[in-house]
Amino acid sequence: MAKAWDDADPTETQEWLEAFASVLKEEGADRARFIVEQLLDAASKKGIELGKSLTTPYCNTIKPEAQPNYPGDLEIEKRIEAILRWNAVVMVLRAKKEAGGVGGHLSSYASIATMYEVGFNHFFHGAVKNSSGKNFAGDLIYFQGHSSEGNYARAFLEGRLSEKHLKNFRQEIGKPGLSSYPHPWLMPEFWQFATVSLGLGPLQAIYQARFLKYLENRKLLDTNDRRVWVFAGDGEMDEPESIAALSLAAREQLDNIIYVVNCNLQRLDGLVRSNSKITQELEGVFRGAGWNVIKVLWGSEWDSIFKKDKKGLLLKRLSECVDGDLQNAYVRGGAYTREFLFGENEELKKLVEHLSDDDIGHLSRGGHDAIKIYAAYAKAMENKNQPTAILCQGVKGFGLGKSGAEGRNIAHNQLEMTEDELKTFRERFNIPVTDKQIADLSFYHLDEKSEEAKYLHAQRKKLGGYLPARHVHSHPLKTPSLEVFDALLKGSGDRVMSTTMVLGRIFNTLLKDQNIGSRIVPIFSDEVRTFGLEALFRQVGIYSHVGQLYTPEDKEQLAYYRETLDGQILEEGITEAGCMASWIAAATSYATHQFPMVPFFTYYSMFGFQRVGDLIWAAADMRARGFLIGATAGRTTLEGEGLQHQDGSSLLAASHVPNCRS
Repeated sequence: MAKAWDDADPTETQEWLEAFASVLKEEGADRARFIVEQLLDAASKKGIELGKSLTTPYCNTIKPEAQPNYPGDLEIEKRIEAILRWNAVVMVLRAKKEAGGVGGHLSSYASIATMYEVGFNHFFHGAVKNSSGKNFAGDLIYFQGHSSEGNYARAFLEGRLSEKHLKNFRQEIGKPGLSSYPHPWLMPEFWQFATVSLGLGPLQAIYQARFLKYLENRKLLDTNDRRVWVFAGDGEMDEPESIAALSLAAREQLDNIIYVVNCNLQRLDGLVRSNSKITQELEGVFRGAGWNVIKVLWGSEWDSIFKKDKKGLLLKRLSECVDGDLQNAYVRGGAYTREFLFGENEELKKLVEHLSDDDIGHLSRGGHDAIKIYAAYAKAMENKNQPTAILCQGVKGFGLGKSGAEGRNIAHNQLEMTEDELKTFRERFNIPVTDKQIADLSFYHLDEKSEEAKYLHAQRKKLGGYLPARHVHSHPLKTPSLEVFDALLKGSGDRVMSTTMVLGRIFNTLLKDQNIGSRIVPIFSDEVRTFGLEALFRQVGIYSHVGQLYTPEDKEQLAYYRETLDGQILEEGITEAGCMASWIAAATSYATHQFPMVPFFTYYSMFGFQRVGDLIWAAADMRARGFLIGATAGRTTLEGEGLQHQDGSSLLAASHVPNCRS
């Protein structure tokens, strides 16, 4: 019997391929996709195992001919980006030199700079009141925590930060300085989200995107035109929180969230996946969870090479190379890459025979090509009823010099550059600084009348304002008077009443209040009945983005499981981390949406608090306002549950968070 990979009849195979090509050409991609899906379904019904792949070929998702025209001035944008790169480097080097031992993440920002700049120039909307007088609260950007230098460098060019601020990078005590990472507590008018504890940014962002839909469906706020952007590193995706809620985003059809994963292939000590391919693995994870995936792997210089590759030999060769190979080839340069990547046979060699070794060494990756990134962002914006992940492949430490840290395992630890290395850096990006400015580590100031300054401000004005920025305008809520709770405050007399039962009565009073009732957000991790609070199901309903598509088996009961599009309860299932992410979204709504909400996350005993300590600290950093309730958390007896439920430690742990009143 022939093996699965043997072609017993090449002629017949070619006929099938030609038929497919004809349909694609004459009737388009939708028709071709439909026919392939019908064939796959037919094979499945006959019991033929196909082992459907969740990954696509190792090339850019968007073909060159499908790319939209770039709407900006690429030359001016390149000059602005070069200045940003310079000021970010100088910021770190000065801090290291003058403060002693103060570091920074030179390589992280170097690899993500172009991804940011395309967003800042063309996609990220700031908070603005439009011509009709309608307030638009802006997009929500979860910046990669370890690339904050780039955000500061841009705010400096925009005139929002002074040189004094930059000189005090990571030296914020007792002077106007800048926090190491996105830190809303220390910089309450600048940063919105605490993202540097790896994994927490992506998790928060998904529940934030869902919270926008919650506000929309409950008719509290118009949030339809706002986007949540998430920038994360490929190494960060190993954190469980980074991928924990991917299925939620797909299930809830969150087309308002866009993940941009900075796939520079490296983490702190080495490669993320040295013996395989991280972009392919992540594509499988996202596509398997139901996401739309766009890969941006290769820069524009590769387009003509792929076009010449009629037999797909280059694609096959690239697919065979593991990430360790790609990193090694990049670091060793053009001559090595020619032999390693294209030297396998004569047909491959011919693909690059017109290029010098230097040309091959400068073949860029997609994460550093504004045209490719723009095409991906634009395509993501068009996608409906599905979240999008953009996987941008780049180089860690891009532009910092291959003789130094660029693409090398030591990139994360680079804190210094010599004058010669800085001069090479200057030449690489055509940065307009003199030898003296290099020696003095001088920041570059834009002339406000320059083309660059005018363009920078014009693009942000067009998009509604500067980012990141945190705006807080007082919208006080009128809370019910204490007299409303008189019956509870008097105590239960001879009748035994649990504190959880009292909580239910407090909820009942608050939810009925005309002023504040609609702002209450009850959040649970699948223990509502255990707490004896199931009456809330009937009273305010459980939020569902599709309502209730079934008849619940307990429909005849008073407290049946009622799901509704405008439901108020967020019943998240067994995920304390997800509940905390929802709680943070609601508890910071007063700042992110200019619309205060009052969330209550009621969790089960110590099992709630001890699993989300990092998120609680992040919430504290973001100046969250809400209530964390440890239900069944006292030293009461829970029949048959054992000592582990006699929680005497949660309040002690909570008391260690400075702005948590426990």
